[in-house]
Formats: sequence, structure tokens, C-alpha cells
Amino acid sequence: MAEKHKPAPMVDEVSDFEVLEVAVRELAIEKGLFSAEDHRRFAEFAHSIGPLPAARLVAKSWLDPEFKKLALEDGFTASKEVGIDWLNPTGFGTPSDYCDLRVLENTPSVHNVVVCTLCSCYPRPILGHSPEWYRTPNYRRRLVRWPRQVLSEFGLQIPADVEVRVEDSNQKCRFMVMPMRPEGTEDWSEDQLTEIVTRDCMLGVALPHPDRKADDKRPVHKAANPVHGH
Repeated sequence: MAEKHKPAPMVDEVSDFEVLEVAVRELAIEKGLFSAEDHRRFAEFAHSIGPLPAARLVAKSWLDPEFKKLALEDGFTASKEVGIDWLNPTGFGTPSDYCDLRVLENTPSVHNVVVCTLCSCYPRPILGHSPEWYRTPNYRRRLVRWPRQVLSEFGLQIPADVEVRVEDSNQKCRFMVMPMRPEGTEDWSEDQLTEIVTRDCMLGVALPHPDRKADDKRPVHKAANPVHGH
């Protein structure tokens, strides 16, 4: 008779951070700071956000000079045009990410790139969650010292005659980049333009291209010697 084994646990270990989060959450609910339903709704909101509103803001700016002027002068107000209210980003009264949003325009002579040297401040309501590399000490420390070298590691070579400006986000002021509109998109619609404005473009570590429509999509090349039947 085969020996019976107990099923393995779904999670082998729980990190100290996860233990702390559960403890603080349960204490906050017990003290009435928010309810379990409030937490569920906020968690659902957190999982739903992404860079689409920011991409649409850039696309609208490329097509509408007046809106572009507004975005560069008052990112807070321009955000409302793409469905983001910084005073109430969740839609149910949780302004935890309120700050002064500033949109940085790339030009033929200036290239902007964003970092948070202190921790990982990021305009989440309009740009979604920050990528893992943005939060690493490696990126945060090195970008301010050697921006061109770090950008080259992302595959972005900035010409020597173009100034690279590193903008440091903080608790009250956060940044996103408005990249230059690429050639070959002159007759494109707002929806088409929105598709090519990726998260990395709006952080300044990439440039928009007409044939690239998502940060997580890369060209797929057929295998030179495919293995059939697998």
C-alpha cells in the first residue's frame, strides 16, 4: 500500500513584510480606521490601475496643442481629462497618492528620465504600479551619477548633443515624461497613438516606436531548430 503524504502547503513561507501587513491591517480594521470591505475595494483598485491614462494624456497632447500646454503647466487638471482625479484617485475617497504631478517634455535637445533616489515615489494613479527595476537601489543610485550609461543598459542611446535631465520624485512631487512623437504617425488617431506610448517611454528609459505597442511585448523569433511534438 502506498504511503500517504500530507499535501504540501500552498505557501512555503511568509515574509516578515507579509506578517506585518496582516497585523497592521487587522489592527486598523479593529480600531475602525477602515473596514474589511474598504480594504477589499482598495485592493481591487490597486490591481486594476495601469499606464493607460498617462499614455492617453501624451497622445492627446501630441494631437492638441492647447491640451499639451495644459498638461505641461497643470498636470493635475490635465489628468482629469483622462479620467484621473488626484484628490480622489480611487473613486471612493482615498487620496493616498495626492501630489503635484509634473509632466516633463522631451525635445530634440533635452531628454528627461525619472527616478526616486529616496525610495520609490511614483505617480501610481495615472501610471500604474512602478516596475521592479525602478525600486532597486541599483537604478536609484546609478542613474543620478551615470544617466547615459544606465539608459544604454535599457537599450537607449542618447546623442552627445542632447542634454539628459534626471528628475527626482518625492512625496509631494512626482513626474512623468512626455516623449516626442515619432515619425510615421502623422495620420494616426488618438487611440493608435495611445497604444505606442509605453510605461517605459513615460519614465524616460525608452522611446516610442510605431511598431511597439506594449512594454511586455517583444518580437518573437521562430526557433532555428524547433523541437516538434512538445
